Parts: sequence; C-alpha cells; structure tokens
Amino acid sequence: MRAYVALFVVAACVSALLTPLMRSLALRFGAISCPGGRNINARVVPRYGGIAICLSFLVALVALYCSEASTAATIHAQGRRLVGLVVGGVGLCAVGAVDDTRRLRAIYKLYAQIAAALVAFACGFRIDSILLPLVVVLPMGAFALPVTVAWIVGITNAINLIDGLDGLAAGVVFFAAITNLVVAHITGATFVAIAMSSVLGSVVGFLLFNFNPARIFMGDSGSYFLGFLLGTMSLMGASQRASTAVSLLVPILALGLPIVDTLFSILRRLLERRPLFSPDRGHIHHRLLDMGITHRRAVLILYGICVLLTAAAIAVCLGRIWTVGVALLLGSLAIVGVTRFSGYFQQIFVITRQRARLRSADTERMRQVIPDALTLFVAARTEDEVWDTLRDVLLRTSIATAELSVRGDPTDSAREIARWGSSPDHLMQSPNAVSVNFPIGPDSEARAALRFRWRSQDGEVSPQTEVLMQVLVDVIARALRRVGSRFAPRTVADSSAARDANIERLSGSTLDAPGPS
Repeated sequence: MRAYVALFVVAACVSALLTPLMRSLALRFGAISCPGGRNINARVVPRYGGIAICLSFLVALVALYCSEASTAATIHAQGRRLVGLVVGGVGLCAVGAVDDTRRLRAIYKLYAQIAAALVAFACGFRIDSILLPLVVVLPMGAFALPVTVAWIVGITNAINLIDGLDGLAAGVVFFAAITNLVVAHITGATFVAIAMSSVLGSVVGFLLFNFNPARIFMGDSGSYFLGFLLGTMSLMGASQRASTAVSLLVPILALGLPIVDTLFSILRRLLERRPLFSPDRGHIHHRLLDMGITHRRAVLILYGICVLLTAAAIAVCLGRIWTVGVALLLGSLAIVGVTRFSGYFQQIFVITRQRARLRSADTERMRQVIPDALTLFVAARTEDEVWDTLRDVLLRTSIATAELSVRGDPTDSAREIARWGSSPDHLMQSPNAVSVNFPIGPDSEARAALRFRWRSQDGEVSPQTEVLMQVLVDVIARALRRVGSRFAPRTVADSSAARDANIERLSGSTLDAPGPS
C-alpha cells in the first residue's frame, strides 16, 4: 500500500511541475484551442496537457522499476505487458500531440488506435472469454483479437469524445482509475494497482490547472493515452476475478458515462446520415449546457454520475447475488437518469421524426423567411440597414431575441453590446427555451457573434433549423463585410497576425497552481 501512495505522490508532483512547461510548449508550437464553433472555451487555451500526464506516468513507473521496493518485482515479472502498455500508450500520445498541433484525418487516427490495440493484444492484453455474472462463461476463440481491438479502440474514443468541458475527461478517468485500483486490490492484481496509482497521481496533478476555468487542455494526446490505459488495464484487472474470463459489467459500469455518450453519438450520426467521426454539439455535456446549466455545475453533475457508477462497479466485483442486483439497478438508474435529464431520448425522437420529413414548426418558419431575408440583406447599404433587416427578420420568425457580442481578442470573454427582442432572463424561464450561438464568419476570422433565443415547441433546436440559421448568419457576415462594418469577419491576413500576437502575449504569462479555497 505504501508503494501505491508513493507512486501517486511522485506522479502528482511531476504532473504539476510539467503541466506549466507543456503550456508554454503548446503556445510555441501553436497547439491551442480557439473559441467558437464546438469549443466551449471563451478564450485561447493551450493543449499538450496530455504530454505532461504521459511523462509523469512514465516517471513514476521508472522510479518504481529502479527502486528496491517489493512491488518492483511485479514490474520486472510483467515486462511484456509493460512494453505493450508503454509502446501503445506513448505511440497514441504522440499521434494525439500531432493532431493537437496540426489536424490529422480521422481515418489516420483510427489506424493508429488499431495498431496500438494490436500491440496490446500481442503483449497479453486480451479478451479470451467473457464472464456474464450469474449466467455462463463464453469463450471467444478466434474472435478474441477483434473483440479485444474493438474494446480498446472503443474506450480510447469514448474518453476522447467525453473531453468537452474543463476537467470532465480527467475527472471521468479519475473515477474509473479508482474503480480499477479497488478491483485490483480486491483481486490481487498488483500490476494493475501500480498502473492505476500512477494514473491517479498524473490526473490529479493535471486537474490543478484543468478544472474550470481551465488554463490548459489535455488535448487528444491526453485523451488517447488515458483511454488506451483504461481500455487495457480494465481487462487485466477484471480478468483476475475469473482466470482468463473478463467480467464485462465491471469495466462497462466503471466507464458507463463515456460509453453511453459514445453509443448515443453513433446512433445520432447514423440517424442523421452523417459520418461517424464527424464532430457535433450533441454530447451529454453539451446538452446540459444548452439547458442553461453553468459549466462548472455540469461537470459536477457528471462527476456525481461517475461516483454512482464507481460504487456500482465495485459492488459487482464483490460477487454476491444481491450486490450484483443492486449495482445493476443503481447503474441503470444513473445512466437513464442523466440521459433523460439531458433530453437525449427526446433528441433521438426529433431526429427520427425529421427522417420522416416531419419538420418542426421552427424549421418551417425559417424556410418561409430565408428566401426574402437573403434579398433584403443584399439590398442593405449601411451597417444600420443590416441590423434593421435583422430586426425585421426576427419579427417574421419564432426567434424572440438576438444578441450581438464582440471579443476584443480571442483571449477575452465575450461582451454583449446590442440586443433585439425580448429580455433573455424572462425568456429562459420557460422550460422550452433554447439558444444557439454563431460566430459571424469562420471561427478563426470572427470578430463578433450572434446568439439567438426563443421558445421551441419541441424544446430542441433541430439540425435543419440550425443549418438555416447558419445560412442566415453567413449572409449577415457578407453584408457586414460589404458595408465595411467593424463587426465584419477579419481577412485571412488579419486573423494570422492576431493569432500570432495572442500566442506571443500568452507565452509570456505565468501559470501558477491554484491556492487553497
């Protein structure tokens, strides 16, 4: 137990020291997340936090490997698996770091994940059989390889998809690692306990700078690395319970939140006939924000779900009939509760209805207004005429409020300067109130943004409505650029100069650990 505590402390300290250095490195190489679009952050935030997590994890393992502690013998005895863990994890971390700097195609990242999973399989991380509690053991046989690869790749992407709010992915990994650590202690899986202690320390040191408001993101380098570790070590930890059989319930419950979010994302994109790897704003955390819940409260709500799932997974590991039943009930209630609360079921119903060409009332109104609106904006000759046209368009649609906000530079919070329509505070009291935000122009060129609020009969913003509103904002952007408005999008040259200036200014700032509250 003392070795686990020492690993945790070493990893946490190294992570806390390396994270500010990785922040400076990310600014130097341009690995930053700019505000706008799907990004929740209101200012430029560096990435590369995952590199600090990876390095601190490795430092802790190397320190144990070179020590004379009794647990070091476990590392020596598991040399093959240690190689698979390090090669696969570091390889995915490197791929994620490249993607954080310059975007890679989704198919290339998938190939890298499959390659890492194959390395893990060759080094002994495999699903040879599946133990279904209270039922039977199902041998995998020839299907062991594809099932193992699918599991590792699936968990890697699940952690990547849940990484959408400050501290969310790191918190989900923290609770999943606690589950694996407890299960490993119960089943005597010392190697798993060693790895999870290092993961916990690395994540805690990183969370000092990543919790809202985040000063650095883990990026794909961190989500891929942590997802790979959880995918591989959850197999090894659970397998100790029943020889080579893997109890599906323990890792599935421990990682229930990212798994459910990934499954719903796949279902949503299939129903919308979009590529599976196409990004969107339909994840659970996005749904909570769209309901008006603050950033920090949304993260804490999802932390609470993770706590319930952690308790359920540990109860399943205990193996008693009544604990398994209670755990399954608890886990099911937690998952159904968060999906029902966030409106996921209603969203799928809306998408299904749209597939049948049953459009929402909001979409029909926008369809009727858009053709005339395009002509009116083209006819506008001054900035005032553009805003007058917008006001007239609002009166002909179901949109109640439009708010214009500007940002002095990408690192500053948005500042509202104009509003047309009713008060947003009064509007948002309605349970069917919705809002959408669009930058005026491409994300990298936008000087201002428009937020629209209204009461929707479905309580949802349909994809068709969102597309029509995006077309409307694009037309407004062209009109503002034509009349020479100060709210018009920047040119490409202006955007590059502003981005370089912000990176240079941020690179001179310091990053201190938060003090006690």
